[in-house]
Amino acid sequence: MSNLLTYAYKGRDGAGKLVKGKVEAPSEAAVVTRLRTMSISPIEVSTFTGGSGLQMDLNISFLEKKVKLKDLAVMSRQMSTMVGAGLSLLRSLTILSEQTENKKLARALTSVRGLVETGSSLSDALARQGRIFPPIMIHLVRAGEVGGFLDQSLDSIAETFEKDVKLRQTIKSAMTYPVVVLVMALLSVVGMVTFIVPIFENMFKSLGGQLPLPTQILVTISHNMIWIGPVLAVGIIAFTWWWNRHKHDEKVRARVDPWRLKVPVFGMLFRKVAIARFARNFSTMTHSGVPILQALSIVGDTSGNWVIENALRKVQDSVRSGRTIAAPLAEEPVFPSMVTQMIAVGEDSGSLEQMLGKIADFYDEEVQTTTEQLTSLIEPLMIAVIGTVIGGMIVALYMPIFTIYNNVH
Repeated sequence: MSNLLTYAYKGRDGAGKLVKGKVEAPSEAAVVTRLRTMSISPIEVSTFTGGSGLQMDLNISFLEKKVKLKDLAVMSRQMSTMVGAGLSLLRSLTILSEQTENKKLARALTSVRGLVETGSSLSDALARQGRIFPPIMIHLVRAGEVGGFLDQSLDSIAETFEKDVKLRQTIKSAMTYPVVVLVMALLSVVGMVTFIVPIFENMFKSLGGQLPLPTQILVTISHNMIWIGPVLAVGIIAFTWWWNRHKHDEKVRARVDPWRLKVPVFGMLFRKVAIARFARNFSTMTHSGVPILQALSIVGDTSGNWVIENALRKVQDSVRSGRTIAAPLAEEPVFPSMVTQMIAVGEDSGSLEQMLGKIADFYDEEVQTTTEQLTSLIEPLMIAVIGTVIGGMIVALYMPIFTIYNNVH
């Protein structure tokens, strides 16, 4: 994280009018430099210590919107346009920090501007903002700075992020329907067990007789809902908290990610998404001139799946020893033979970047097709599951009535 301080300043603008305000910078000298670029003659610069009462700036960070991939895609596209049009980097960062609607991103860009103003490179300044800017963005910017094509690198970042956003939206569209239906089904079951089963239970008591086993199970669950409900709610909250803290741990990912690729119905979709993301990011980084070993490390971290990340570690070892990329990939079941063969052809012909791009485009279309197929498949499956659960509960409630009717006759 950058060590920026907030400074309060007073000065006069070009018309001689007294102006004052606050600015973040690493030192007073940087504040003076920035004010002069803003055509303000500084009179007084001092460290801002905040106010009291209503004058204090409230910084409720947990209520702020997170910096999403879509925000970074828009920012990268705009910065690429401005840098390509000849605007200075400082001016571009100033405009971006002023016009972005995400406050967290605006503060980060202000910090980046302050660091660049004191001599840091753009990539180093981005790297010092915590986890706001992903590693692939930082390394592509660094490659653009070294090669003198920063605007093209920013354009590649924007295109990569835009495709990733589209991919995620496709997945969400496939997941939304089953999740909503599942939640509604669970609420229906809880409602029946809590409110309807007790009514039938009272009626069964007045009629007498032994309740069938399915009905007894329903009645027992209904009696215990007073503690099952709270325990279930606390368990869900506790698991959500634990998952958010540990989902990126190596041990957790090593167990969950292989299972995620094998899960029925959705496993093939997750696999195609991971391969599409791997191919696109690798193609972008090779196109931008990032060294192969460094690119493989970054692509593994951004693939989103431990299985692919572990496979790419083996690829790195292979490349270090002078072997090819395709050979160790062919030994991993997660990569289809078409992918490894196309990569092998790309290595032999010197067109690895183009082959990776074609693989990414192919799997983007595959994800779209698979999503449409899953959407049409999930609907009847969910109806069948919900019908079985609700229907089974209704049958269990009416079984005593049938028993009593048979006894009467």
